[in-house]
Amino acid sequence: MRDAPSEALILYSYWRSSAAYRVRIGLNLKGLPYRTVAVHLLKDGGQQHAEDYRQMNPQQLVPTLQHGQRHLTQSLAILEYLDDVWPTPALLPATARERQRVRALAQLVACDIHPLNNLRVLQYFEHEWHLPAPEREQWVKHWIMDGFAACEALLAGHPATGDFCEGNAPGFADCCLVPQVYNARRFGVDMAAYPTLAHIEANCLALPAFDAARPENQPDAT
Repeated sequence: MRDAPSEALILYSYWRSSAAYRVRIGLNLKGLPYRTVAVHLLKDGGQQHAEDYRQMNPQQLVPTLQHGQRHLTQSLAILEYLDDVWPTPALLPATARERQRVRALAQLVACDIHPLNNLRVLQYFEHEWHLPAPEREQWVKHWIMDGFAACEALLAGHPATGDFCEGNAPGFADCCLVPQVYNARRFGVDMAAYPTLAHIEANCLALPAFDAARPENQPDAT
């Protein structure tokens, strides 16, 4: 592990948040020590809505990464910040073309799949539209499978795909893919339809950095 940062890193996180999961992976891959502060998204009406947390993150979402006196939001922006401040090991590859591919794969998950099945969307369906649980779950599965079909096509057989999304070292796109596969399994998506994604996930979870970031290994896991 690298030397501890001169200013403490504190991750405001919920164990089952896939966005927080991405950042945990990135911190672990960098070997950066951090302290976790749990923000339970369901207890007390959602602790992310408490006034003190809202002051820190006006979107009332997790994660927030505190670095010294700075409060950093949005998981992809946090991962790029980690790469800027602690360049090695790199999460993003060296060339502009490679970085574009990796960012596109990450955004496919973080911008196109995840927002459609995030907790606040499902809560809106439940409380405002009174949509029953089976229909909500079908919504989630549809958009995961739609996105995974595209992701599988982009990764399978591509010359840049190796043991991981980009070559044979884990990085930025893997930080996004693995949490989304975790969500897919939660909602009963059959990963046999996406063999490349399943293979990359298995390679990632064999690494200590990914294993330590698993939701079930978090101090607030219930």
